[in-house]
Amino acid sequence: MRAIGSKIAGSRHPNGSERGGDHVECPGSLAAAVHIIFADSTLGSLSMGFSIGLRRTDRQRLVVWPLRKNRAAPARNDRVSEELALQFDVRGPLAGLLSDFQPRPGQIKLAERIADCLDQRTDLVAEAATGTGKTLAYLLPALTAPGKVIISTGTLNLQDQLFQRDLPLALKATGVERSVALLKGRANYLCPQRLQQADDGPGALDDETRDHLAQVRRWAGRTTRGEIRELGGISERARVWPLVTSTIDNCLGSDCPKINDCPVLKARRRAQDADVVVVNHHLLFADLALKQTGFGEVLPGADAIIVDEAHQIPDVATRFFSRAVSAWQLGELARDTLRATSTVGASLNVLREPIESLKQRLAELGSRAHALPERGDWRLLRPLEGELERLAESLSTLAAAVDPLQAESREMASCFDRAEALSANLSMMLGGRESGVRWFTCKRGRLSLTLTPLDIAEPFGKLRAELPSTWIMTSATLAVNGSFAHFTQRLGLDEPATEIIESPFDYRRQTRLWLPEGLPAPNDPAHTETLLNQVLPLLKASRGRAFLLFTSHRALQKAAAWLRANSSFRLLVQEDAPRDVLLEEFRSRSGSLLLGAASFWEGVDVRGDALSVVIIDKLPFASPDDPVLSATIRAVRDRGGNPFGELQIPSAVIALKQGAGRLIRHASDRGVLVLGDPRITGKGYGRIFIKSLPPMTRCRRVDEAIKFLEQTA
Repeated sequence: MRAIGSKIAGSRHPNGSERGGDHVECPGSLAAAVHIIFADSTLGSLSMGFSIGLRRTDRQRLVVWPLRKNRAAPARNDRVSEELALQFDVRGPLAGLLSDFQPRPGQIKLAERIADCLDQRTDLVAEAATGTGKTLAYLLPALTAPGKVIISTGTLNLQDQLFQRDLPLALKATGVERSVALLKGRANYLCPQRLQQADDGPGALDDETRDHLAQVRRWAGRTTRGEIRELGGISERARVWPLVTSTIDNCLGSDCPKINDCPVLKARRRAQDADVVVVNHHLLFADLALKQTGFGEVLPGADAIIVDEAHQIPDVATRFFSRAVSAWQLGELARDTLRATSTVGASLNVLREPIESLKQRLAELGSRAHALPERGDWRLLRPLEGELERLAESLSTLAAAVDPLQAESREMASCFDRAEALSANLSMMLGGRESGVRWFTCKRGRLSLTLTPLDIAEPFGKLRAELPSTWIMTSATLAVNGSFAHFTQRLGLDEPATEIIESPFDYRRQTRLWLPEGLPAPNDPAHTETLLNQVLPLLKASRGRAFLLFTSHRALQKAAAWLRANSSFRLLVQEDAPRDVLLEEFRSRSGSLLLGAASFWEGVDVRGDALSVVIIDKLPFASPDDPVLSATIRAVRDRGGNPFGELQIPSAVIALKQGAGRLIRHASDRGVLVLGDPRITGKGYGRIFIKSLPPMTRCRRVDEAIKFLEQTA
């Protein structure tokens, strides 16, 4: 077999540029096609990559372009530092655009370090404390550097803020012309194909969902970008969204009849053509691992990847490298397969029994799973082994039944791919053949099974090796006692450049740190009430205006009950309303106490007099009952390491720094931080936590903290 190759004028390189690329079309296997490409004497001698366009035919097309692994570094621009200094100068463009702008040495230092690393193509890990102004510190050098830049941040809200506020400001300040794009995961965009089929599936829709669906149809006729956030009147948790958005599992990709109207495809094309693309961490990893099917990838063309809120990356990477099978996925597969029978004549007769069998096995498993905890080790599933084995058998039977029908329709082919992949993952987990830790979550009887790798350094390193980009990772909380070892070793980063930028805030003047004495041990049932008794005079002096952050929901609820019985404060409790609603009410109505757990420890910004006190009940050590942590601890211990010092303390320090960082958000803020864990002073490792916090002035008694608040009122 001989491949026929030719030059394609205008084939698209992943960096978005139009350029010629060699291509091969051949019948037979993909492996044969790859062999042919690299056997070609004009191609095989090059360092190259390839784009694979898979179609449901017997022909496959590969477009080949030279990789840039051996790119020569650009000539150093000696004016970089001077130009950055001018941009951040008191008479510079930023001062003209921001009424309260003040030059900050740390911001300029960070910007210059980032510019140098972009210029020299050196990875950088930088901690920039609150108040540094790290967003503009990385945006200005990123916009003036050559090549394509991907900027990734932690949440959709931060992504929108970066794209809608910070990036336009930085573009005005630099005066450069760079095309920009915002790209989110597919669940954030309308799927026209699924919208068309939304009320064609089995089962009746409830009245609320039917009303929401009508709103979505009206909006679909006028939206230009298809972002579901445009429909603010419908909750993000509404049942309508899974019906009208796609997932990796159910997206038809290039086979979709609505592909020309697809908002996801249009957004990805804009990202491919843009110089600067704003994404979030989950989408970053989806693209890195080439998980997004059906469309050309965005990231392989990036010269630089800037990761904000980088402290989240190890956990995001761990979740992303995990493999999972959930009852929800299997239920959706059964639903979509039943709906796909309408596209293939007489298929219902063949598939009705396997679909009903899968649904029945799911119901049987769910009825037994109600007794399980919300999260646990795989060993707790031993009483359910029979149900799990029968579920795996039903799933395999469904995949086999769909297999002969997959060539009949796009929808049926998609269902076969999903059934086959889920069957393989479930069989692999039940067999226990893969390395990693197996665990589960269970909510209202809906079981989700997960296999998580204990070491992410190797898979993360492989992904980075396939993408020759400069990585800039920054956050306000990356270092532990002045060291980045915990972060860099976990990700397998090979001697990156590092930098610590201290906060410009005067913490000794702006804050007080109070460690109440005489508190019982954190695991003592009396701990929460004793702590609240001691801090109540402080809360009265501050007239509310306080965050109470807890390491567990149990302690949070106990504190809420105690405060309702012993005070007249208006309480805003995490479980009572969405986070954004609680924060807005806290800002707008003074005199409130906000009680929150994990989701309020970071990404929360309340400036000014609205927040004067932050109380943290305990050091935020992860629960030793967590199955992934337990397995990781055993692995570190088996190799002779110290899991408490290597894992648990560093993770708790990072989390504490995040929580404490809620207090001071501006140079004019004042406040008291209360740490209610006696281990800080009673254990040797407590010094590590104190040294990792900003240099706050200590007070010994509650009256000293009250006096400080009265002086700054």
